[in-house]
Parts: sequence; C-alpha cells; structure tokens
Amino acid sequence: MPERGFDDRNITWRTIDGFDHIAYHVLSVDEDARIVDLLFRFAANERIVLHRHMADYRTLVLQGELRIYRPDGALKEVRPVGSYVAASAGGEPHTEGGGDCDAIVYFTNRNVRGPIYEILGPEGEVVATFGIPEFKELLEGQSAGRPPSERAGELQTKV
Repeated sequence: MPERGFDDRNITWRTIDGFDHIAYHVLSVDEDARIVDLLFRFAANERIVLHRHMADYRTLVLQGELRIYRPDGALKEVRPVGSYVAASAGGEPHTEGGGDCDAIVYFTNRNVRGPIYEILGPEGEVVATFGIPEFKELLEGQSAGRPPSERAGELQTKV
C-alpha cells in the first residue's frame, strides 16, 4: 500500500526570514486560556535553530517523523507518525527536524505565562523569544494575508 501523508493542501504555510527549515500555520491563540495551537512543518533531513520550550506542550506527529537533536548535534529521539507527547516547560535545549520527508507536527502550548519558545544563540544565550503576543501578531497577519510583521523580521536579524 502506498504511504499516505497528511493532506495539507488547504493550509497556507508561512515562514519567517532567518528561521530556516521550518514553516508554520497558527491555528489559534487564546489569551484567556493561555493556549497557543499551531502546526509546524519541519524540512526533511534538516534542522531548525537551537531552542527551548518554556511552556507546557503536547505534540502529535501528523506526517513523517520528528527528529530531536541534543545541543551537540547528537540524535536524541525519533518520533514517528502518530506519536503523541505531553511534556512540561523547560528541559534541555535542542534542535528538531524532519526525517526523510517533511514532518508535520501539531503543537498545543498550554499554561503560557511568558515566552513559549526561547531561541538560543551559539553560546546558549537567548537571542529571541516567541510568546502569546508574537503568535497573536503572526495569526493576525496570516488571517489578513500579510507577510510576517517587521517585529518577526527583527527577530531574524538576531538569530
């Protein structure tokens, strides 16, 4: 039987300059409940920038496999299609990427009280953050068909 992927024909993927090998689609931002839901598409056989999760989260791999790498580049974990993970904020900084095909992963970030993601530089320093205000802005631009805002563009210059 041929392998079937997640049908994303009706999803408009967006990117932010300077954040290579990843595309996003914000599903919702609920400020009152402190929840941000989104889809990420990780490029096949690539890795995204080093980061840390600062909010509790749940993930569901919808297509491909999600590969997690330690800060030194060593493969830490492979999450195949259908994998569901619930994790608390914090944890080891890491990079992520797709396996042999693009990985599409649903993320729901819960109990958001500040940054959801800290983007880290080569020495582990925080160079950018994404929280509810940034994802709200990305969602508004996405809904209006605008490119990511100048603020998102400013983030890429620090990465």
